[in-house]
Amino acid sequence: MTKVVLAMSGGIDSGMAASILKDQGFEVVGVFMRLNNSIEQSEKAKKIAKILNIKFKVIDVRKEFKKLIINYFLEQLKKGNTPNPCVMCNELIKFELFIEKTKKLKPDFIATGHYARIKNNRIFKARDEKKDQTYFLWRIKNLNKIMFPLGDFKKEDLIKQAKKKKLPFFPYQESQEICFISGTTSDFLKKKIKINKGDMVDEKGKILGKHNGLFFYTIGQRKGIGLSGGPYYVIKKDFKKNRLVVSTNEKLLLKSEIKLKDIKWINKQELPLKIKAKIRYGQKEVEAILSKNKVLKFKSPQKAITPGQSAVFYKGKELIGGGIII
Repeated sequence: MTKVVLAMSGGIDSGMAASILKDQGFEVVGVFMRLNNSIEQSEKAKKIAKILNIKFKVIDVRKEFKKLIINYFLEQLKKGNTPNPCVMCNELIKFELFIEKTKKLKPDFIATGHYARIKNNRIFKARDEKKDQTYFLWRIKNLNKIMFPLGDFKKEDLIKQAKKKKLPFFPYQESQEICFISGTTSDFLKKKIKINKGDMVDEKGKILGKHNGLFFYTIGQRKGIGLSGGPYYVIKKDFKKNRLVVSTNEKLLLKSEIKLKDIKWINKQELPLKIKAKIRYGQKEVEAILSKNKVLKFKSPQKAITPGQSAVFYKGKELIGGGIII
């Protein structure tokens, strides 16, 4: 029997992935990766594994998670970037480290509860495009050893199946965006990074007020700036001068091209290349051209492009690669 080692989180997605794999006739081993000091989620995953009558194991990766993901997140913020820790976590923890830590189980495949599809060592969008998670997967490798059981399912159908099977997911809530932050991001950063207040200026350099620390603001932010006579938008974070640049002119947020670094390909392409790209998870892809000098030019200007985030490349429904915005 083909053995599949499945990353289980205790949530409905990985739980239903386990159920689907078992129904398809695979030998399923559920593995929970402990990322923090809480044991609540591991107990949920263990309960689901028991109900489904599959083997279950917990592996402790707190040390690696802190070093590779939390520290990366903080270091990038200090450099003035707005990183996406989920992209790095998928590459380094949920796949590379997971594969390494489960070698002794001798799996034929590893699987996760991601909404995506793999065909012929290529990644495609999930059937449920509202839940599609390919944006976070552009850095992963070893596709010939990976399965995404949820790729052909709609989330609403999985919820119905889970209720019929009386699996313990209800009431449930969607996972939070940054899993290692409980409470607000601001409160988390106050404990981890030395905050330096500074001047808030307009695009001409006129001082308008004081900011509470550049780490607390994002490009394009409108709420929480604290100035009258607006609305004001965050246009730039100047870490050299410790200045927050804001403006009432929203058009200043528009850019027609961006520079990328650390480009990786799932399906290697020749440059220059016409593609569709997205610069944030919830965005629709837009037409663009990627040149040999790693410049991405958009057919129409894009709003609030943020250094440190991912620009992800598509051809139709296929994910072909991505890069980090600089």
